[in-house]
Amino acid sequence: MVDTSVFIDKLIELAIMEDIGDGDHSSLSCIPATEQGKVKLLVKQEGIIAGIEIAKIIFKRLDGNMQIEQLIEDGTRVKPGDIAFYVEGSVISLLQAERLVLNVMQRMSGIATQTSVYAEKLKGLKTKVLDTRKTTPGMRVLEKMAVKIGGGENHRMGLYDMVMLKDNHIDFAGGITQAIRKTQTYLKETGRDLQIEVETRSLDEIREAMAVGGIHRIMLDNFDLAKTREAVLLIDGKYETESSGGITLETLRDYAECGVDFISVGALTHQIKSLDMSLKAV
Repeated sequence: MVDTSVFIDKLIELAIMEDIGDGDHSSLSCIPATEQGKVKLLVKQEGIIAGIEIAKIIFKRLDGNMQIEQLIEDGTRVKPGDIAFYVEGSVISLLQAERLVLNVMQRMSGIATQTSVYAEKLKGLKTKVLDTRKTTPGMRVLEKMAVKIGGGENHRMGLYDMVMLKDNHIDFAGGITQAIRKTQTYLKETGRDLQIEVETRSLDEIREAMAVGGIHRIMLDNFDLAKTREAVLLIDGKYETESSGGITLETLRDYAECGVDFISVGALTHQIKSLDMSLKAV
């Protein structure tokens, strides 16, 4: 299994290379190398803040001598005027970190804020909202972290930590039975202990998947509400259930009330608005 901290390290390394290159010449040209200063992270929009722990890593990666005074935690509901943290250190280092920190925190906070709206819709029900693999290339681990901070749950991180037999897998494999059995053989032969989820497009496909067995979760792909209720009764708690496909914030609770365990929503990560904030000199 891949250690996700490796992704964070590589992302920060790439972000620094992308933004600073061979030097921050704007700062180097007019700021003395010995100049010390202090900045604050100022919130300018209401929402759920996320990415503070990643910001701390960025500051320390750029300059291990930076001193950070954290005032609030990731997952806190914030409003305009709130201050998340203060950072003291080399002015040049602070200026180099500014855009990197804001890019990460604004996007993560936007995702956490949007996720919290979906999670609130499910309040009082057993159903959990899941993210998907519809993420920004390279930023998946941070975006999925933001979903958790906002009150959602993570689906698989990638193609390596869960088997998900989607329509194309099933069609290319020759059907649901063949796809499941081939997967079970593959996992046994390679010594992998991975959960298997099967995407179904009809009640008949659900029956076929259940007849084969040896799976963990059944996805109900683009089922309407009536078919979803039928599917939940048919599965009868024998496998986890996940609704997916075209479910909006307006219809989310209706699907949850059908009794599914999870609802996956790509919009948590790919249709978001960044939360406004700035890094200001004190």
